[in-house]
Amino acid sequence: MFEQDVADVYDLVYRSRGKDFEAEAAEVAELVRARKPDAESLLDVGCGTGEHLLYLRKLFGHVEGLELAEAMRVIACRKLPSVAVHAGDMRTFELGRRFDCVSSMFTAIGYVGSVAEMQAAISRMAAHLNAGGVLVVDPWWFPETFLDGYIGSETAQDEGRTVARVGRSTRHDRTSRLEIHYIVADTGGIRHFTDTQSLTLFTREEYLAGFDRAGCDAEYVTSAHSGRGLFVGVRRQV
Repeated sequence: MFEQDVADVYDLVYRSRGKDFEAEAAEVAELVRARKPDAESLLDVGCGTGEHLLYLRKLFGHVEGLELAEAMRVIACRKLPSVAVHAGDMRTFELGRRFDCVSSMFTAIGYVGSVAEMQAAISRMAAHLNAGGVLVVDPWWFPETFLDGYIGSETAQDEGRTVARVGRSTRHDRTSRLEIHYIVADTGGIRHFTDTQSLTLFTREEYLAGFDRAGCDAEYVTSAHSGRGLFVGVRRQV
């Protein structure tokens, strides 16, 4: 998952799909400042190639990132040389400092394998919040909203390169499996590779229970940019 082949085409593919990282970053900032107007520091957990951080750093005085997949983290560090992008697992990380806001976008939390692991990740994120700090989590689909058998495809181009991507999603109990095939054509030739991802289908109640156990008062809100919605929690005063 998110090995070098995928990391190399990740930004191109999602730009071609119309994913608006800038608008999503602005939405995070709006949700945070509605609850903590003086928020100035932010940690983005599961930051991928750093696309959200590119815009979040314009909205907060200090930002940092955390990413488990090394190929993705290297790209984020290259884009954001002045931003600390830590190597780490959202379920266990400890950075030794706290932030006014922690975000986890683009369904990064869906990649953990169980309710216990998801709630451990929320606990670790909440532990990095100042009192009154805000945690924003972009979930994967819920069991009742996931489309079993969904097929998607797109073609993306930039200078000297074309990428074709075809994927199929299937459900196996509480796990969704995404099988994705890529064909990349450039001046060096044409190559094909596959990527298989597994994301867990958690319920709204399980997410909210995780926030509560982590010491956060949370709500589920609709999002202008994602059909999945967002969870927003505020760390209780301790």
